[in-house]
Amino acid sequence: MNDLVTKGQVVRTETTGRPCEVQELLGSGGQGEVYRATLGGKDVALKWYRPQSATAAQRTALETLVTMGAPSPRFLWPQELVSGGGDTETAAIGTAGAGRGTATEGPAGFGYVMPLREARFRGIVDLMKRRVEPSFRALATAGLELADSYLQLHARGLCYRDISFGNVFFDPDTGEALICDNDNVGVDGASAAGVLGTPRFMAPEVVRGEVLPGTQTDQYSLAVLLFYVLMVHHPLEGQREAAVRCLDLPAMTRLYGTDPRFIFDPGDESNRPVAGLHDNALAFWPLYPGFLRALFTRAFTEGLHDPHARVRESEWRAALARLRDAIVYCQDCGVESFYDADRLQETGHAGTCWGCGAALRLPARIRIGRHVVMLNHDTTLFPHHVDESRLYDFSRPAAAVVRHPTDTRIWGIQNLSAEKWVAVFPGGVRDVEPGRSLSLSGGARIHFGRAEGEVRV
Repeated sequence: MNDLVTKGQVVRTETTGRPCEVQELLGSGGQGEVYRATLGGKDVALKWYRPQSATAAQRTALETLVTMGAPSPRFLWPQELVSGGGDTETAAIGTAGAGRGTATEGPAGFGYVMPLREARFRGIVDLMKRRVEPSFRALATAGLELADSYLQLHARGLCYRDISFGNVFFDPDTGEALICDNDNVGVDGASAAGVLGTPRFMAPEVVRGEVLPGTQTDQYSLAVLLFYVLMVHHPLEGQREAAVRCLDLPAMTRLYGTDPRFIFDPGDESNRPVAGLHDNALAFWPLYPGFLRALFTRAFTEGLHDPHARVRESEWRAALARLRDAIVYCQDCGVESFYDADRLQETGHAGTCWGCGAALRLPARIRIGRHVVMLNHDTTLFPHHVDESRLYDFSRPAAAVVRHPTDTRIWGIQNLSAEKWVAVFPGGVRDVEPGRSLSLSGGARIHFGRAEGEVRV
């Protein structure tokens, strides 16, 4: 297929009239193609529409999105519309100094520019194919950021309509997330019939043709996406899917629309994962704490049939923040596991390491309000933990677990904030100035200013 535009062609932003020079093709889809381009001396992404997609309705939708602006920086949001008919002479003057030569006249049609995705971000498909091996912390962070992003989108009265792992990216090292393909975002309740979603991610009522995509169907798709991220498997693909000889449209409609069943439904074992076919689901499901499994169970039992019972974005966000705090490391092999308060209460022990089978030994931990944070060697506390008015603020560290400078057997918590802490021990009180550290000891209470934490060992 020939490129819609070619290297060196120039398009112009419609609002400011600035030249945008095409550099190289990055990807192609049904609606159009995405290129790396240069605008104002900076690299941007340029999406150019195929003639059949360059409709008046699409232009109007883009104009609305550009005017509204991105709900958060995690969206690679349309910034300006661009159109063809670039001025060769002007473009050449603007680019000759950079050594790129003379640009050619722009093409017919229109598109838009958006921020360019950095190379460090990878697709969820890379996770599914094991081309990246992120930590549990990175996965929990990615899920938290995705849930928060869609919450911000929905709070504006918008719906995404096509949440899937083809439209999101994450940094395998940090878990930072990005959301692309935002030109199909629409006003909730006014979705165009042409955008129904991606197979396997569409809500059952959309598969059955009963409704068009909206906020509630987005909530279902988000739950599927999060299940993929954490379990590396689809929540409805078990024995019943394995028994299908030809996964044609009628079969998919039954599995995902008219008769969907969660693979871990506590009241129905007819669609359990099959060993040898669905090993990811069988391996990962028991690793996660009960509070997270309970949310997925609700999402794919009650939420399958009642859109009003679906797990909200704010619930996922809270659960995934809690999941980050629950990470513990096996003291024998070093792999990540999770602290599960319910398991500890029921059995009296923290469980076993999935990597080597050794009994898990919990590190010191601190309870701050509703947060219980495992104080591992690499634990960092954020404003989110120590100031309830700064909900889900991970902008800068407030505290970190550190080793004693002269006695490596002793661990402490260092004040990285600008405020003084007050630590209360059974035998006295001590101020912890910014930059200073406090040894971890059971029963110590730390007043962070707006919150109080109690250390347990």
